[in-house]
Amino acid sequence: MPQDVNKRRLRAGIVGGGAGAFIGAVHRIACELDGQALVVAGAMSSDAKRAKESAAAWFLDRSYDSFRKMAEEEAKHPEGIDFVIIATPNNLHFPVAKAFLEAGIHVVCDKPMTFDLKEAEELVGIVEKSGLIFALTHPYLGYPAVQQAKAMVAAGELGEIRKVQVEYNQDWLLEPVAETSRKQAEWRTDPARAGVSCCVGDIGTHGENLLEHITGLKIQSLCADLTSFAPGRPLDDDANMLLRLEKGAKGSLSCSQIACGEENDLNIRVYGTKASIEWHQLEPNYLTIKPKGRPWETWGRGSAYMGDAAKAVTRTPHGHPEGYLEAFATLYRLIIADLRRVKSGKKAAGGYPTAEDGLRGMRFVVKAVESSKAGAVWVEMP
Repeated sequence: MPQDVNKRRLRAGIVGGGAGAFIGAVHRIACELDGQALVVAGAMSSDAKRAKESAAAWFLDRSYDSFRKMAEEEAKHPEGIDFVIIATPNNLHFPVAKAFLEAGIHVVCDKPMTFDLKEAEELVGIVEKSGLIFALTHPYLGYPAVQQAKAMVAAGELGEIRKVQVEYNQDWLLEPVAETSRKQAEWRTDPARAGVSCCVGDIGTHGENLLEHITGLKIQSLCADLTSFAPGRPLDDDANMLLRLEKGAKGSLSCSQIACGEENDLNIRVYGTKASIEWHQLEPNYLTIKPKGRPWETWGRGSAYMGDAAKAVTRTPHGHPEGYLEAFATLYRLIIADLRRVKSGKKAAGGYPTAEDGLRGMRFVVKAVESSKAGAVWVEMP
């Protein structure tokens, strides 16, 4: 007789994330950090030898050389996985998600959601038909300061939102791919595996998601200028955009992977009629508040004055920094709690990005590319 899902750790599987990958290990750490789930099975590479060696290095119970075989076998295994983590290049997101959803297995997928917009639209329909959970990992939403910012905007503490600025700058693609041996760079700059965009799809989607999450305002139209600075690179490595948001607000979003000297500099500024807020991912425990006519304030994660939304995702006491892995794990904590609810016949509570958010992200990528190719003209976001 199957054990009550609320009396055991959930079992996770992973597709991709094998030796040489970055994000696979991040997913595993985040998934397992709270002791609520354990990765037990994987199809960790399209290369059978690497898949087997990667699974052995993680001490997984079961290893597969095909994600389709994994979905089929895990669906009928007496202790099969409860959900699968997709940590592959973009071109595999859709077929992997489809295979597991059709096998009755919940899905946690890395962003962007799919290879192209057509796949994203189809996947939303598959998720809705399945009744299963599909979660998209935009881990920056797991930071307490981000949730504090969202709550303050929603409560009207900033007044009417007039302007939003988002920046996400890195330098790891400063050199041409041909001059690097980095696996992550190779597939992200390959149109056959990454899709129509490198920079916008890879990190611009984080900026779009963060902007809409904090402000509650959707991007209605955009004007984008995408560039590939590295010689011979077929996809963009830099993008600059103007945005028109709901309720008349305006914004800008810039992202770059050739910004010399930058590490992982994601930041956002939201300007209202009463106050503005500013948050930097490299100093994620602090939120700067700039009230009209009063001194600036720096609010620290874990402090008693933080609101309920921030406290709900705070892990350690004030003065003990929380970072990227903790934020990623907070997203998993919300997802796993919903998996337990759904498996117990209850309604999901949400609080994390879904397939609808993934579809919106893909529309953003496609429209940015469309605008740039047309000469940086304004285009509407559906």
